[in-house]
Amino acid sequence: MNLWHLFLRGLFAAIAVACSNLLGLAQQPEAKPSTLSLQALLNEALAQNPEIRAMQRSFDAMRQRVPQAKALPEPMLNAGYMGSPLLIPPFEVQKGDPSSNRFVSLTQEIPYPGKLSLKGRMANVEAEAEWWAYEQARLNLVAEIKDAYFDLAYLHKAIETLTRNKLLLEKFARIAEASYAVGKGIQQDVLKAQVEISKLIEQLALLEQRRQVAEERINSLLFREPETPVGIPQEIAPRDFAFGLAELREMALQNFPTLKAQRRRIDREQINTELARKDFYPDFSVGVTYANRPGMPDMYGLNIGMKLPIYFWQKQRPALAEATANTGAERERLENMTSLLFFRIKDRYLAATTAQRLAKLYGTTIIPQSTLSLESAISGYETGKVDFLTLLDNLVTLLNYQLSYYEQLSNVEKAIAAIEPFVAVSL
Repeated sequence: MNLWHLFLRGLFAAIAVACSNLLGLAQQPEAKPSTLSLQALLNEALAQNPEIRAMQRSFDAMRQRVPQAKALPEPMLNAGYMGSPLLIPPFEVQKGDPSSNRFVSLTQEIPYPGKLSLKGRMANVEAEAEWWAYEQARLNLVAEIKDAYFDLAYLHKAIETLTRNKLLLEKFARIAEASYAVGKGIQQDVLKAQVEISKLIEQLALLEQRRQVAEERINSLLFREPETPVGIPQEIAPRDFAFGLAELREMALQNFPTLKAQRRRIDREQINTELARKDFYPDFSVGVTYANRPGMPDMYGLNIGMKLPIYFWQKQRPALAEATANTGAERERLENMTSLLFFRIKDRYLAATTAQRLAKLYGTTIIPQSTLSLESAISGYETGKVDFLTLLDNLVTLLNYQLSYYEQLSNVEKAIAAIEPFVAVSL
């Protein structure tokens, strides 16, 4: 009997130490090989993602439209022959025919003053819109990488925690088996412990599957092979999210690339409206001509022409109405984007602050209390004041709280990462 008590005391002492280590209070973090750096992932993703590279090239292409838009139309060069008969190979001036001649003319079209400047401004704001679309895509990719990273960090921590608790449950099962063997326990205790161990094995299998999927997600974002090892993320540390909702909204109004791109689209339509008004005025042309006639001095000519917008009710007026309507449509889209932006920011802000409060509650109150409850249950079971099922329930409860704690830490970071593309600032 004394040997039995000594066995139980030694086993319970080992369990008590292990319970304290669950919170990292009595154990230094284990050295983890091939630590996965978030910054390294971001750098690689931004460098390797073909969509990002494609949008960068699109912006570079759009920039080249600016000088093209501001340039004058190409001049028109004409050369010809006039005479009788009309065609005389090889188009020689007919001797004795003063009406025959050869001529060369050069004509330059000159748009109405201000048109070229407006076209240049339009091309420039279109290029700016393309830049902000590129910037938004870059921020979205960063957010997606962070989401995948913190998801993987949670899964690694959850697997580590479950594995450690599985060892504890196996110790508890040995206690139940030993108690049952000497007539101090019941078979139900043994079976219950085995069931809980089986449930942990199932959880571990599911988490391992999720871990593999998370790693493949990261590899896909980096355009790697799915089975490429990614390493182990750093543990997520608790942190305070000090930004308020009003502050985040103001930052988004100023920085959100999608809003900036939409404002550029409004600018484009406003410029297009000005250009449509300019089309009510004529474009001009200036030309020079050289002519050679037999027996006569060379002749030179100068001509000035203009386009007459006399069909304005079919062309210019509808074009102006179209541009005005497009401006209104883009303004409505901006208003809708802003409303949707505020909703998304609030949604993710509430997710971040709620997860932060829960993580703090678990870390500072619930888990320490559950740890004390488990340690008390261990002492009570040793003295016969607590049954085995109560002891087991305390362990399982603590495990679930630990998993919830690590999950909420991950949720905080994922929610903050989801806000960052809206404010264009690393929070």
